[in-house]
Amino acid sequence: MRPSSTAPDRPSPARVRALYAMLTLVMLLWAGNSMVARAVHAEIPPFALALGRWAGALLVVAPFAWRRVIADWPVVRQHWGKILLLGLIGIGAFNALLYSGLRYTTATNGLLIQAAIPALVLCFDGLLFKARPRAAQIAGVSIAAIGVLTIILKADPAALLSLSFNIGDVLVLCAVLAWSLYTALLRLRPPIDPLSFLALTFAIGVLAMLPFAIAELRSFPLHFTPRVLGAYAYVAVLPSVVAYFLYNKAVSELGAGAAGQVISLQPLFGALLAVPLLGEALHGYHLAGMAIILAGILIPAMAGRRSRQATASP
Repeated sequence: MRPSSTAPDRPSPARVRALYAMLTLVMLLWAGNSMVARAVHAEIPPFALALGRWAGALLVVAPFAWRRVIADWPVVRQHWGKILLLGLIGIGAFNALLYSGLRYTTATNGLLIQAAIPALVLCFDGLLFKARPRAAQIAGVSIAAIGVLTIILKADPAALLSLSFNIGDVLVLCAVLAWSLYTALLRLRPPIDPLSFLALTFAIGVLAMLPFAIAELRSFPLHFTPRVLGAYAYVAVLPSVVAYFLYNKAVSELGAGAAGQVISLQPLFGALLAVPLLGEALHGYHLAGMAIILAGILIPAMAGRRSRQATASP
């Protein structure tokens, strides 16, 4: 499998910093998405939540994107298979599996499983596109994983013995595999406007979720309370329209491996958000884990910066 277009020029150092800042915001928004999904799991069934998310996101994007979709239509027709694949994996499968898993598993297990994403992105990138990760990337993934485990296990390795897994964990693991594959496959994104790509993949997500949501709502009636409406508003706009636009842009410029490394920030932000939203306390092991995660992200970023400087020097 080969990418459909040549690799972009290396971004400038200032642009790289901006892209990493964008990815940091994305991870904060996605950490919030997981918390909202877990918070309303008893009020909104998973496929109905996913359907509302993508239908709402499509309504937000459509007024700005429809002219661009029309202009891009010849390219869309030529590459419809790639767009359908990316939409089904990154919009449909990932969200359906994640929301379904969060109905049954604990936040701790969910964080533990999602910590595998950066390593899986490197694996898929290597298997599909023969991309060789740099030593600094491998080191960064390993260090960040240690930081995630520090938070999840509360700096106590013996806590591994008390972890238990269920069907929810299997579903989250499948979601993690889908997202890692989507990140690697973004190399195949056809040369169309980013808003066109968002609108088309969001529409695919709506169509994919619709039959499952209809079947689900027959036995799980939805009550549109302010809490439910607020959850839909959040997941439709911030983790969807804003976060997907920024993430797709960053992956296209930085590459899947570099962008995937920042996903280690999600458990960090999850721990921070749990303090004001769930009333959980911030402990020393949180701070230690956060420091290790940041080190794991900064090591490959700094190594890449030195590599770019060496390449640019005469």
